[in-house]
Amino acid sequence: MDRLEIGFIGISVLITLIACRVPIGVAMGGTAFAGIWSMMGWKPAMGIAKAVPFHLIGDWNLSAIPMFLLMGFISVEAGLTRGLFGSARVLLAWLPGGLATSTVIASSLFASASGSSVATSAAFARIAVPEMLKNGYHAGLATGSVAASGTLGALIPPSILMIIYGMIMDIPISSLFIAGIIPGILTAIAFVLFITIRCVLRPELAPKIHESLSKEEISSLKADSWPLPVIILLVMGGIFSGVFTATEAGAVGAFLAFMIALFRKKLSSKILRTALADTAKGTAEIFIVLLGAALFARFVGFSTIPSWVVDVLNGFSGMQVILVICILFLIMGAFLESISVMLLCLPILHPVLVSLDINLIWFCVLTIKLLEIGLVTPPMGMNVFVIKSAMGDRVSLSEIFKGAFGFVVVDLITLGILIIFPSLSLWLISVIPQ
Repeated sequence: MDRLEIGFIGISVLITLIACRVPIGVAMGGTAFAGIWSMMGWKPAMGIAKAVPFHLIGDWNLSAIPMFLLMGFISVEAGLTRGLFGSARVLLAWLPGGLATSTVIASSLFASASGSSVATSAAFARIAVPEMLKNGYHAGLATGSVAASGTLGALIPPSILMIIYGMIMDIPISSLFIAGIIPGILTAIAFVLFITIRCVLRPELAPKIHESLSKEEISSLKADSWPLPVIILLVMGGIFSGVFTATEAGAVGAFLAFMIALFRKKLSSKILRTALADTAKGTAEIFIVLLGAALFARFVGFSTIPSWVVDVLNGFSGMQVILVICILFLIMGAFLESISVMLLCLPILHPVLVSLDINLIWFCVLTIKLLEIGLVTPPMGMNVFVIKSAMGDRVSLSEIFKGAFGFVVVDLITLGILIIFPSLSLWLISVIPQ
């Protein structure tokens, strides 16, 4: 049995293990070890199993992941995100579908801090959806806007997905952060336009509401809404001005969140312990997947699958390859978590992209966009199931999927624009010095 055959058997075994609910990090690592053992013997397999984790965990860039997670957890636990929806609601209530638009804006900021689309959907399913339903909003519009807008955080920096992509593809993380700004803002604007136009055409979906708040309530909203935007602006401003690197920015963001929470007297020992415990848990989960993926990438390389894929796609144009990858990622994104899909596919696709001279920074934007669309598409759209779990019997699963469908169409249109006009992702990189 040659190496190529072993490689394809390994991929088949991996897919089977994932279907059997084996944790993906364990599945990738175990499959890789067995595959390398069968190709090269026990000693090389053991040597690689020892060396890869040592070099991976020693990578300085990985330190950004726990730091950005800590920034997000401190912000959430200390209530630094609490006033986002209320402030956006006051400012945007006059628009048709103003509460849904407020959800898009607030959850974009929340998601960029938390680094998790699923966590954002869970939070705003409890914050925004009940408020919209109470004001007579259609359940599909209310839940669909939350499911879709939660995905914006992966594009709007700082983004953990971009950090992982940068490590796999050996691209400066600061360049990826810059590349995600315009596509993220474009997507948010597209969602807002979709909500506004839809509610103008069908006013019954979102009855007009009139906010009348006292001076005390307005002051409270102002006090609750400023911390998170300030943290994000300072972190991104420091990266773009060159004061600190994207890796150091995670520590700066965590420190700022800690100091603001301390200054506002919102940081108790219980909150700090919870934030640290959640950060440790989240970091461990991501690192286990990364270790499994690193071993699997070695196995795939030894199996000669990447060179086989390059030969198969040799007659295809760059745009044809992009379209094939788009379909593949949309399907996989509907079944698997975004990090897992990236770690599984990118080592195989990297030589193909390089051989076709496809810009890897532009491809990062497309990759993240595709995987986040998968979070709201059936049959396993994770964000939709999270919202259903939070809402119980108040909204049916089919109603949430129907509500999210319009946003998926908007996302696909935006994706098409980003494919046709790569400059939307790359222009800022040429403007901002690095």
